[in-house]
Amino acid sequence: MALKTPELLLPAGDLDRMRAAYDFGADAVYAGQPRYSLRARNNDFKLENLQTGIAEAHARGKKLFVASNILPHNAKIKTYLADMEPVIAMKPDALIMADPGLIMMVREKWPEVPVHLSVQANTVNYAGVKFWQKMGLTRVILSRELSLDEVEQVRQECPDMELEVFVHGALCIAYSGRCLLSGYFNHRDPNQGTCTNACRWDYKVVDAFEDDAGQAAATAKPEVIKFDFNKAMDEANNAFAAAGDTPRHPAADNVYLIEEASRPGEMMPIMEDEHGTYIMNSKDLRAVEHIERLVKIGVDSLKIEGRTKSRYYVSRTAQVYRQAIDDAVAGRPFNPTLLADLDGLANRGYTDGFYQRHHSQETQNYLDGHSKAKRSQYVGEVRGIENGWANIEVKNRFEVGDTLEIIHPSGNVLIELKEMHGKEGESVSAAAGNGVKVSIPLDAKYENALIARVFAEI
Repeated sequence: MALKTPELLLPAGDLDRMRAAYDFGADAVYAGQPRYSLRARNNDFKLENLQTGIAEAHARGKKLFVASNILPHNAKIKTYLADMEPVIAMKPDALIMADPGLIMMVREKWPEVPVHLSVQANTVNYAGVKFWQKMGLTRVILSRELSLDEVEQVRQECPDMELEVFVHGALCIAYSGRCLLSGYFNHRDPNQGTCTNACRWDYKVVDAFEDDAGQAAATAKPEVIKFDFNKAMDEANNAFAAAGDTPRHPAADNVYLIEEASRPGEMMPIMEDEHGTYIMNSKDLRAVEHIERLVKIGVDSLKIEGRTKSRYYVSRTAQVYRQAIDDAVAGRPFNPTLLADLDGLANRGYTDGFYQRHHSQETQNYLDGHSKAKRSQYVGEVRGIENGWANIEVKNRFEVGDTLEIIHPSGNVLIELKEMHGKEGESVSAAAGNGVKVSIPLDAKYENALIARVFAEI
């Protein structure tokens, strides 16, 4: 039996990134109004741009879903239906929603509008999927906390319901995004769309002690603790083995303070108990190696996170996951070089999340080895080509003699940069960095291409 091709769903924070997603292989994008989606910042989809986006998507034969997945307080309930009137008139392909009250209101007023259940609703079992299906929803975006086996079981139990899963992007330290850190530190509520990503700030850990009042206090001369993860893991494993049935690290009862980079001198206590520590910076999700399994399971849509990310991020992830999907459907084996292509994106280290609970050493080496075999860095965008010379808006430094990857919807190509001109047409040997304008020899067909510098194998 032929495998069904799942939808590739990309994020869009503005029209430029929406167009890039479609150019590089997305079947659909999701965008959202700042007031009612979980991206109030870096979001250019006011009504006019949303209307343009939906019209362009339909003209291309693509889809655009409107994220309306806020968990609203009473004030936004009062304005919701009136504000959604013009959006519904634009005929988006679906609304992505999380709040049961808003879903009820939309189903009552616009029963013909498809509604997809947001990951914010934390659906982790097939009974939940069946409930939302009875409520008239057409798709459920499953929680990120499910394993591949659990996704497959949901598919088997709910064969006629559309299922969507995340395959790439940021992971939250809270359960699929329900976090309070940003609200605590900055009074910006993540569940209202204004998350400041407090879990990803630069924290330094310093020695402390517990005073007579039971409060954490810095030592007389607090010093930043230099943390070696591999060493700590070895120590923990040895301690656990020695302790027999008591899996507890010997330093678990110590008291520490953390200092965030933009708040020098402001020490915050952090303690560890048997459940772990309470502030952490999650690695990013990368599940490209699991696309074949997800295709075989019959997942309907594979989703990439990142409405605030760059055009380069959108283009690169769309291109990589498009290839992975097409290869899986055609029966071709997974191409491990795709791991390296994603490694060139800004990331905090990669994990496949909960899809596969335990990796063997062989699997880990496989993933690591191919990621390290080809390193790349985003260095510029083509802003026009005249007489065989491309005008480049530089993002990061590159030099004559570098190997550059020209990233384009028509296909990527590697070139060795042999010459380069400065803004006045003079010969230059290096483009110093962000904001610099240079030109390089390039075929006219690579208009609007993205450029990455490829590093030699380590």
